Amino acid sequence: MTMPSIAFLECSRCHLHLNAETPQTVCTVCAGPLYVRYDLSAAAGLAQRDKVGKSADDARWSGMWRYAQVLPDVEPVTLGEGWTPILRSRRSANVWLKEEGANPTGTFKARGLALAVTMARHYGIKKLAAPSAGNAGGALAAYAAAAGIEAHIFMPKDVPLANQVECQIYGAHLTLVDGLISDCGRIVAERKQAEGWFDISTLKEPFRVEGKKTMGYELVEQLGWEYPDAVFYPTGGGVGLIGMWKAFEEMEQLGWVTGKRPKMVAIQAAGCAPVARAYEQGETASTMWQNAHTFASGLRVPKPYGDALILEIVRASNGTVVALTDDQIFASLKDWGRNEGLLLSPEGAAATAAYDHLVATGFLNPEDRVVLFNTGSGNKYTDVLAAKLQQQ
Repeated sequence: MTMPSIAFLECSRCHLHLNAETPQTVCTVCAGPLYVRYDLSAAAGLAQRDKVGKSADDARWSGMWRYAQVLPDVEPVTLGEGWTPILRSRRSANVWLKEEGANPTGTFKARGLALAVTMARHYGIKKLAAPSAGNAGGALAAYAAAAGIEAHIFMPKDVPLANQVECQIYGAHLTLVDGLISDCGRIVAERKQAEGWFDISTLKEPFRVEGKKTMGYELVEQLGWEYPDAVFYPTGGGVGLIGMWKAFEEMEQLGWVTGKRPKMVAIQAAGCAPVARAYEQGETASTMWQNAHTFASGLRVPKPYGDALILEIVRASNGTVVALTDDQIFASLKDWGRNEGLLLSPEGAAATAAYDHLVATGFLNPEDRVVLFNTGSGNKYTDVLAAKLQQQ
């Protein structure tokens, strides 16, 4: 298996190149998020059967590390993340659901944190810190424990109970904050230098994107190395959407996929929709959303750090941004439970609700092949879902 070498880190805004031999956070000139760029020449032009290290049915490679040819050449900190099921809807032959709840810690966050913590260990970093809307904190706690690294996690005090419990069980230093993830992020920024923490927040280091991009490789491989017509992605911080778009670019450079890239559909909650508002107003970046509220805690991000990238990708793909009410999201969650046998996370149900909405409005046709992301298991939200049921 041909392993890549990191050529450089590239700023997504000003395109400055930085060296990857030492830990980097954001661009040293404009504070833009950094992309990892590889020397992919050795992997280019491989036959289809050789695109990944092993065949899809080889259990030893049933994880995101099957794409080692397009990931850093380091020893992974792994708990078995990736290669999640892609399930065809029982009611629509053209709808697939990517079940990220099958990951360790029950969410897609395992991918990004597996890679970020792997690189932190590689660099010899001893203390990591991050704000979290819930699930990223649990994943950071798990992978930090596996790597023997100290983790400091700051979460809003009203996140689902499962997120709090897993951080404590994994031995992380957990602080519950009376506020939003933006308030948690401010605390990390204010204290990290004095405490000696490396900030592993969303898009504040380059490797969480690398873990998330494996979702793009997987969905294309699982669909027979063909693009779908649209990808629906619940968007709080938006790292997965950004990562998948990077994956599509890399696969095209390698000759692993051809054709038109999918429309990228970013989904937000009506109670916290900064990207949707910016999209509708024709802006290139969002403004802080005031009084953010939604039971889909992962979507409660008042201003994503990568908002400009999200908007750029959505427009380049001829996609759209949709904001849905909590009632619409919960109705879709119950619909998929009763008719598909799947307990979605609220964020995943935002994607299924958005699909119904965009078919009803004519943005998509029922004949379009689409992939909807359920970003986490609904089992992590049992206290939240029970409260919603009691309100009805």
